[in-house]
Amino acid sequence: MKELIVEAKRENLLEVQSFIDEQLEEVGCPMTTQIAIDVAVEELFVNIASYAYGKGEGIAVVQVTVHEDPLSVEITFIDSGRQYDPLAKEDPDVTLSAKERKKGGLGIFMVKNTMDNVSYEYKDGKNILTIKKNLNRTIIE
Repeated sequence: MKELIVEAKRENLLEVQSFIDEQLEEVGCPMTTQIAIDVAVEELFVNIASYAYGKGEGIAVVQVTVHEDPLSVEITFIDSGRQYDPLAKEDPDVTLSAKERKKGGLGIFMVKNTMDNVSYEYKDGKNILTIKKNLNRTIIE
């Protein structure tokens, strides 16, 4: 497991993505899978940076674990901000037009639908959100 600790600020997104991409490239992650992971990481990190600490400041911990059999990556985001389970919110009704739909929720909906597993827990005063993606090397790029 490798870990990065950064201030939960939007301007640190590129550092977070570079850190994760480095781990993905080391294991030969297909580019299409890496792009899907990058989009999910952006959504989750920006949410932490925007909402976890309100107007205050705090840190975000990003942990990357690569599993060998089957080859997969697990990325965990940890913050000490307000308790919030984004998975508890009802999925948006994507059959409605954008005007008819309630605002918000599309980003986490997209994360849930592009990752193989998404989980959340609140433990010891920390929000812990984990995404997992299988890295099937047989994908044709």
